Amino acid sequence: MKAEYINPFLESAGLVLEQLTRVRPVTGPLGIQDVHFAENHIWIKIGLDGEMIGDVVFGLHEEVALKLASAMMGGYAVTQVDDMTRSAISELGNMISGNASILLYNQGIKVGITPPVLIQSSSDVAGYRKKALTIPLHLDQIGQMEIKVLVS
Repeated sequence: MKAEYINPFLESAGLVLEQLTRVRPVTGPLGIQDVHFAENHIWIKIGLDGEMIGDVVFGLHEEVALKLASAMMGGYAVTQVDDMTRSAISELGNMISGNASILLYNQGIKVGITPPVLIQSSSDVAGYRKKALTIPLHLDQIGQMEIKVLVS
């Protein structure tokens, strides 16, 4: 795994999140970690194909998902994780990944993305044992989102 793989996703997430929330994310330390799908979190998994094969996974606590979904809906108060919230958070993963694929293309790396898959339970990913380049993003007064890139 190369650390450069996560940079386009990090750059894209920063831009998209700042546009949606008007808060600039603060980047935490880059690390290689086991993929662990925590309960009370929402995980958006997007497949990568082309010159990068693997997945990018965005993880956030349900409370953070509610705040981000509210921001995506123009400030409308979102109070529960329902179909609308799941759709908004899936689209957030799609927006970040789509922008990252453009950044990669501009670097000469052709990457396609698959539609987002929303994961809300560790039972949804039984047997998903991999290591990932992981970086947390902290949004003041909103919470933290993790980006995990699993590329072979």
